[in-house]
Amino acid sequence: MLSPRKLLALAGIRPRKRYGQNFLVNGSAARRIARLSVAQARPGTRMLEIGAGTGALTIALLEEGADVTALEIDPELVALLRSLPELAAARIVEADASNFDYRAWSGTDAWRVAGNLPYNVATALMLQLVEMDGGPDALTVMVQKDVAERLTASPGTPAYGSLSVAIQYAMTVKLAFTLAPQSFFPPPKVYSSVVELRRRAEPAARVRDRTLFWKVVRGAFAYRRKTLVNSLALSLDIDRAAIVRALELSNISPELRGERLDLSDFARLADALAEG
Repeated sequence: MLSPRKLLALAGIRPRKRYGQNFLVNGSAARRIARLSVAQARPGTRMLEIGAGTGALTIALLEEGADVTALEIDPELVALLRSLPELAAARIVEADASNFDYRAWSGTDAWRVAGNLPYNVATALMLQLVEMDGGPDALTVMVQKDVAERLTASPGTPAYGSLSVAIQYAMTVKLAFTLAPQSFFPPPKVYSSVVELRRRAEPAARVRDRTLFWKVVRGAFAYRRKTLVNSLALSLDIDRAAIVRALELSNISPELRGERLDLSDFARLADALAEG
């Protein structure tokens, strides 16, 4: 297969900023992502690639024996991908991943996600996939390095926030490797990292009221420079005295900041607030 740069040139296609297009040109990285994507997959698991681009990862996934459906939003790239004989075994679908009907596509089958996610939608898209009913068993995706750091962050670190909690609640997260801008065309202004997300058999914490739990998590990080009690009092429609009592019952200091709490802390606090 020709290099992504040559394929685009022959087709008269220029990368479009509106789609956040930075095409992977590092073949060894594509093969590594593909191997990670299919590792320990259950028999019959379907693979959904998001943002097929010029097909570098699509081909690598096919070579690993994956049953591939590849989404691509750019109609010019869809036509290019469908013209490549190397991709004949893949289903190329012109679609916006943000509003694709994942449930209709997957049915009751097990499925996974792989892809070089457009940086402008990566965070929202991952949350959508992780939180949806019947979501993917696993995601092996390329994101900006700073986003990967937020996904894998531990309590008490600068990158730790509500995104860390939301992803780690449902998934185990592992940083696989990082790539320099030169691995892409055109090269982005940032480094990129591949992360592996694997769905937990059970959420990392059990909570009585999931809606309240997420309100507490978001509220705790809403005012990062304020103490936990002040941030929650400003964010939640709950009496300050009730928040103080719940913190005491949870054995959590009201003077801490939200980034010091781990998943079990948030669960205890939400349960204490649910009790009133």
